[in-house]
Amino acid sequence: MYINDVHIAYYLVAAILGLIVGELVNWANKRLPEYKKVISKDIITEYKMNFKPNYILMLLTAAIYVSLIYVYGIQETLIANFDLIKFIILTPMLLSAFVIDYKMQIIPNRLNLTIFEIGIIFAFLYGLSNVAITINMLLGILAGGGIFLLITLLGGIFYGKEAMGFGDVKLMGALGLYFGLSNIIIITLVSFLIGAILSIILLVTKLKKSDEYIPFGPFIVIATFLSMYVPFEQIKNVLMTIFTLGLYQG
Repeated sequence: MYINDVHIAYYLVAAILGLIVGELVNWANKRLPEYKKVISKDIITEYKMNFKPNYILMLLTAAIYVSLIYVYGIQETLIANFDLIKFIILTPMLLSAFVIDYKMQIIPNRLNLTIFEIGIIFAFLYGLSNVAITINMLLGILAGGGIFLLITLLGGIFYGKEAMGFGDVKLMGALGLYFGLSNIIIITLVSFLIGAILSIILLVTKLKKSDEYIPFGPFIVIATFLSMYVPFEQIKNVLMTIFTLGLYQG
């Protein structure tokens, strides 16, 4: 049986893998803020003594993995599957960034560094077949991290405090390796748009107070997932329509 030209066995494997990875994300969310290793020799003992499964996170990860298989399919060559592979690897780290930043208002350096390190590996692998892709990915670092760094510095100059956390700056720089120049700019714009909308909702519903800090990392993660599923041109056309008040004709 095939779904979107992909055998159902692949979806089953993706779902099982997602359940396992989702539980690993839950474990990482406990360990990373405490500066502890996610994988250690005593992991089984500690897990049995101190941990309870997060079924919501497990099911969410499984659903994301299955949907990624559906969207990207299974191609004939390894290089053709790079987008699928890198997003499968990136997904648990994005979910971890979302949860930790939402709960603790931090994005651990180890998490951002891991995203960056894996991104560098993919940039090198892409370069073996097309150097232009690698150059675009490296430019993505400068654009993603540079825009957020500029906002942070300007916030410090004009308001006397950080407008954006440095964890967000590092996260956007690392994500630039996965999405390249054009897409990371789109992710930046979408994250600000989502942030504005959700912040207004949180304030209106009084879930957050006007002087209460709202972490930006979750907005970046939502925008990143959106870019995984929706083609660049479609997102660009929607953004242009919004920012030009409907004057743009794509």
